[in-house]
Amino acid sequence: MLSEPRAGRLAAWGNALIAGMVSPDDAAVAIVGEDAVHRVEGLPGEPAPVGLTLALGRLRALGATGLRVALPAPGHPLGLSGPPDFNARALEAEEAVVCHGAAVGLVPEVHEAGPEGDVHVEVVWHCLPVREAPPADVPSLGEAERELAEALRDATEVLTRLDVAGSGPVAEAAVAAYRARAERGREVLAPGYPPRAVRVLELAQRVGALVSLAYESGHGGAVSASEMAARGEALRPVERTARRAQVAAYNSVVEERGRG
Repeated sequence: MLSEPRAGRLAAWGNALIAGMVSPDDAAVAIVGEDAVHRVEGLPGEPAPVGLTLALGRLRALGATGLRVALPAPGHPLGLSGPPDFNARALEAEEAVVCHGAAVGLVPEVHEAGPEGDVHVEVVWHCLPVREAPPADVPSLGEAERELAEALRDATEVLTRLDVAGSGPVAEAAVAAYRARAERGREVLAPGYPPRAVRVLELAQRVGALVSLAYESGHGGAVSASEMAARGEALRPVERTARRAQVAAYNSVVEERGRG
């Protein structure tokens, strides 16, 4: 959870495009980010893969009035609404975009090529039918913000107890990465998102960074198998809360339009 999901970029900038706040070309550039190229395969009416600019326009023509994010994990179909085939593909990718107003969704497949230090990333978004139903387990922004405050306290307590929070260079690198991300935080969400959504997303990423640190920093103070299992058990609900908050932030403009 240290990096921004590609589904988040696609949904955020796609929503800005649908709202008329950015141009199709600007949205496509923002979605691609540091990747080499993104294409969409299986789009209704298109026999071959197409570029993002055309794909976003086609989704609007199909009736899409907003894009939602799904960040599922085993046992937690967060943001999904079915059918099983789409859910399985999304779970394998650990992310997806679901169109609101059009019964289609997009699942990324990432390809990397090139030598170490010069890797080029190409992404193919597979367009698949989805069930038009409320997404699973997505909180409101207010709920997500309250849950995150508790999760941050829980994560800090767990890391301190397991002697992970003070793990030297690893912790310092994680903090530095978070600070760098926070400095460009205004790029995380596209134009049109409320400040509260930006705040919730940044806090969710901070909690996710702490959880990732706990899993990636070796044994820390947890030196036995039982202690390692206890670490996972303690951090699992914290990680779930952070994912729920990310989805709430990305989906907030769609939910606001629905209430409006």
